[in-house]
Amino acid sequence: MIATPDVTPEETPENTLTAQAAVVVGQGGIIAYPTEAVWGLGCDPWNRDAVYRILDIKARPIEKGMILVAASESQITPLLEPLTTTQRQTLSDSWPGPFTWLIPDINHWVPDWVKGQFDTVAVRISDHPVVRALCEATGHPLISTSANRAGEPPLLTGLALHQHFGTQVDLIVPGETGSQNTPSEIRDLRTGQIIRSG
Repeated sequence: MIATPDVTPEETPENTLTAQAAVVVGQGGIIAYPTEAVWGLGCDPWNRDAVYRILDIKARPIEKGMILVAASESQITPLLEPLTTTQRQTLSDSWPGPFTWLIPDINHWVPDWVKGQFDTVAVRISDHPVVRALCEATGHPLISTSANRAGEPPLLTGLALHQHFGTQVDLIVPGETGSQNTPSEIRDLRTGQIIRSG
């Protein structure tokens, strides 16, 4: 019998960088990556030091809270379990896509340094291929906050990202932003109120 060599999936620059980004995140690093509309900064939401680094970079008050982005609803199961059938259907009808929902964190799954002063957490299931690949590679949601300092406009190009934050992040994941012209719409799941227009 002739032995055959192990066959491994062909490596591409894209999946190699995604794997590298997952390692950086797992080690507590900060990554920059393209999202549906703007460039974003991300890290492991459960790593307090990493989240505080992003807050420092942005000069953003912790009280304002941060957005989580995920690849699928299965990555945020602890948030979904206590919701009503109607609430879960509302989320499923809008995802994946550029819609961020404020979801009550009844199970206290998300750290206070992510939620800020709120009892809800802002969550989006992305349809952007780079964002989804990053969340799948890390195996959990990521912090997703626009790459800009407080009071300044979000960065729309990779070049601008390099110029403003190139020395302050641990890895820049290349790619193109999506077709959205503005950051995602934010709604309160409990009331349906629009908190930020998309």
